[in-house]
Amino acid sequence: MQVFQYRHGSFLWLFEMSKSDNAILKQAGILAVAGIIVRIIGLLYKSPLTSIIGDEGNGYYNSAYNWYIIILMISSYSIPSAISKVMAQKFVLGEYKNAQKVFRCALIYVLVVGFVGTLIIFNFASLMVGNNGAYVLRVFAPTVFLYGPLGVIRGYFQAQKTMVPTSVSQVAEQLINAVISILAAFCLTNIAISKGQNSAIYGAAGSALGTGAGVVFALVFMTFVYHKNKKVINEKIKEDNNKTDDTKKVFWMIFTIVTPFLMSTFLYNITPNINQKLFYHILEMRGFDESHIAALYGIYAGKALTITNIPIALSSALASAMIPSISEKFIQGKKEESNLIAIKVIRVSMLIATPSALGLIFLARPITQILFPQRNSLNEAALLLAFLSVTVVFYSQSTITNSVLQGTGRLKTPVVNAVIALIVQTIVLVVLLDYSNLDNMCLVLTRVLYAFTMFLLNDIACRKRLKLKLDVKKVYFMPLLAALLMGIAGAAVHYAVAFALGGYSKIGYMPNLVASATAIVVSVFVYSIVLVKTNTLTEEDLMSFPKGNKIIRVFKKVRIL
Repeated sequence: MQVFQYRHGSFLWLFEMSKSDNAILKQAGILAVAGIIVRIIGLLYKSPLTSIIGDEGNGYYNSAYNWYIIILMISSYSIPSAISKVMAQKFVLGEYKNAQKVFRCALIYVLVVGFVGTLIIFNFASLMVGNNGAYVLRVFAPTVFLYGPLGVIRGYFQAQKTMVPTSVSQVAEQLINAVISILAAFCLTNIAISKGQNSAIYGAAGSALGTGAGVVFALVFMTFVYHKNKKVINEKIKEDNNKTDDTKKVFWMIFTIVTPFLMSTFLYNITPNINQKLFYHILEMRGFDESHIAALYGIYAGKALTITNIPIALSSALASAMIPSISEKFIQGKKEESNLIAIKVIRVSMLIATPSALGLIFLARPITQILFPQRNSLNEAALLLAFLSVTVVFYSQSTITNSVLQGTGRLKTPVVNAVIALIVQTIVLVVLLDYSNLDNMCLVLTRVLYAFTMFLLNDIACRKRLKLKLDVKKVYFMPLLAALLMGIAGAAVHYAVAFALGGYSKIGYMPNLVASATAIVVSVFVYSIVLVKTNTLTEEDLMSFPKGNKIIRVFKKVRIL
């Protein structure tokens, strides 16, 4: 075990870097908890934000945000995963000088590419999202430049198997984002109203300011952490007697490894942008006005899609934590150990993704009412969420298998799979938009198709690459059965509590909150009982979870174990 620590006054930072498989899950758990907190904060602030900017403003914001993310993907978004893979290989070989050189060259790389990305947004914003959305997109532009160095520093610590700095910075980033977004949206909306301007555009632009503020704060924090650990880093570099790589070679290595990561992530995330452009274009041809289209898209992307992203956070965390370990084992020729890591991570991912998906299906309307209580679009958003929830399972596993393939050197395979999935879903979306009246449900159905295609193709590729021997009963069937029973129990409890508190069909916000909270507690209890009593989840499995000892104690206290 390697420990980085320093004292600042009475404050002790402790970053543990362990090489055990259980530690991968524990570090992933830290990142997952942070990711879930980030998404919960995102949901909590989205509700008041939506009240300020409306569904139309939500549409402009999400349209701009989709293109901002795409430019970010191309420039630097996948940098943490890519850099952690490269540096993990250097660390395992004891090449600390070369690891540091990769770090410095990566910083130069992202600053150059980020600057180009920022220029592209400023110059082509109107072409990407139309004149109204362009105001919002340009507010995002400086963040593209700032995110690159933040990603490199996060990747540096992830390569050493510590997710604590990244996790803390992510939560802090989202908190700043939430506060600034609401304040800026409120102020700019009032300014727009006083000037007789479109308040939805001004409000959406204000919410975009929060994103940039959050990234600035996170970058300052991560730079502070890096410099506080610099003494330990320099000591390791001094002990390294290996030959230093040529600078050109390092840049070429960064380019050849980062590019497939970027392309895979780019294709993974360009899909919403393509769908958004097709959605706007085809509906305009059918006679819909831009405000109505923006509102429809806002209900889909700003509400239903936002909710489903919460449980997927766990898989993203597991994937980020797994890449350095998979890369290490694979470069050492330990394919069997790589196989075991992949199987364990996939299993844990499915244990959480499956009940999350079924829970969202059975409690779609109550959950939507808690997070987005606007009555005029509540039923529509809940219906979209119920259908969209199945993607939680598909995206969770395809995110993991993506990282397995990348960590074992199959960098091009996820790119090819993403291209195939993109082509298939795009054809289906055009047909649905042209020949049906499903409107934003078309976006839901094609997202399900894309997620399933990626899940299937990545799964096939992983089985070939690592000869994965997944226990179908333990990994898929039993979690699905337990989640189904959980969902039925949760829905029944919610109905009973809601009925007792005054009725179900037009239930108020607070009664629904109480009924939903009760239903979720019962659901977790039922799911845990089924898994433990069928021996799908053992005490040994629980020990590998973050705070596994505490979970076991709680389970024994309530007689689940």
